[in-house]
Amino acid sequence: MTPERHPSEQFDVVAVASSAGGVSALGVLLGALGPDLPVPIFVVQHLDPRHKTVLAQVLARRTELDVKLAETGERALAGTVYLAPPDRHLLVGDGGIVTLSSSELVHFLRPSADLLFESIAGAYGPRAIACVLTGTGSDGSMGVEAVKTRGGTVIAEDPATAEFTGMPKSAVSTGSVDFVLPLDEIAAVIRELVETERK
Repeated sequence: MTPERHPSEQFDVVAVASSAGGVSALGVLLGALGPDLPVPIFVVQHLDPRHKTVLAQVLARRTELDVKLAETGERALAGTVYLAPPDRHLLVGDGGIVTLSSSELVHFLRPSADLLFESIAGAYGPRAIACVLTGTGSDGSMGVEAVKTRGGTVIAEDPATAEFTGMPKSAVSTGSVDFVLPLDEIAAVIRELVETERK
């Protein structure tokens, strides 16, 4: 079921979106990815903007990857998980340069998975992987269509295993999802995709 790819293409980025139930789901996903992932991972997890977040510390205890809050202007490194800070949009440009934005809410949300996905679609095209996990609402659906349009690959958690089905079900309904997988199978597929052309 792996999408056909040109031999010279490889995946260079993974972006993940989650909301309600996402902290637990992210722990499962990141924990199963193991060390030394050859690409950076960007994460939008909807957080209460009124409080400082400890999400990076929580997830760092569940994965061998480095986990940090993203900072404007930094260049993304392989094997590092970059989290959108509360109340800031997370965007990724050419060369993996990170931008944080306080621009208007998108569908009442900041950070917005749609904006993250659209930014990686623009910067990475067919080298991008977008993944939608548990959550309410439909954030990420427009973004996965952008990723797919640019030739990227889209993964959604199987709504049957999601604690909250709204986001993954909405993503699947776009017709732009390549893999619909139980949560505990997603990490293995991501590793296979990002490592295939590097062997």
